Amino acid sequence: MSEKDLRGVSARSQRPRNPRVPVEFALGVEGKTPTGEPFNVQAQAVKISRAGATILLDADVALGTIVKLMPPFGRELNAEVNGVWTDPIDGRRRIGVKLLAEDGWFAE
Repeated sequence: MSEKDLRGVSARSQRPRNPRVPVEFALGVEGKTPTGEPFNVQAQAVKISRAGATILLDADVALGTIVKLMPPFGRELNAEVNGVWTDPIDGRRRIGVKLLAEDGWFAE
């Protein structure tokens, strides 16, 4: 493979498997902190895809934690935290989650 071919392979692997859509809706998030303390907070979804979301969250959560999402529509969903970061621009904590249900947000 040439260097040009390798660049194309790595660029393709960086694309999300599911398109992400910017959104803005409140949802409840329930789970446990890294020390085992339960939390139940209001949060805000800022991006969603069929399989996951990016959520603004004012609670300390570790990678791999299973959280319950309670959107204002549909049913409660369980999700695994697969990213935790603080945005350097606004200083707010965000988590990335992978929905555990195969049909994601859009199930009936």
